[in-house]
Amino acid sequence: QVQLVESGGGWVQAGGSLRLSCTASGRTFSNYAMGWFRQAPGKEREFVAAISRSGGGLYYADSVKGRFTISRDNAENTVYLQMNSLNIEDTAVYYCAAKYSYSGSRYFTSTYDDWGQGTQVTVAS
Repeated sequence: QVQLVESGGGWVQAGGSLRLSCTASGRTFSNYAMGWFRQAPGKEREFVAAISRSGGGLYYADSVKGRFTISRDNAENTVYLQMNSLNIEDTAVYYCAAKYSYSGSRYFTSTYDDWGQGTQVTVAS
């Protein structure tokens, strides 16, 4: 099991930017593909972005493509989500997740093994 701690959430005006961080401990970080998901009130948790173990593979939801950038630093055991041009629809609790297996879709919550506690992002108009 890997422990994940997110940080960097907060309040921002529409059009602004935030950078989320997720730091892992307990296992070899580079053995895990990583993902970011979000959950807005009354909605299901949805895929935002994912990154492969080496960082060479990047995947995004259509709703954030061109605005969000996922990256990782395996030496620092950290994955990041740079969020630009935020809009009120981006308001949600953001979760990072770790996926150990090579099987299963990176887009589904059920294929991830470990989750952080979440960090709130609120975008105001």
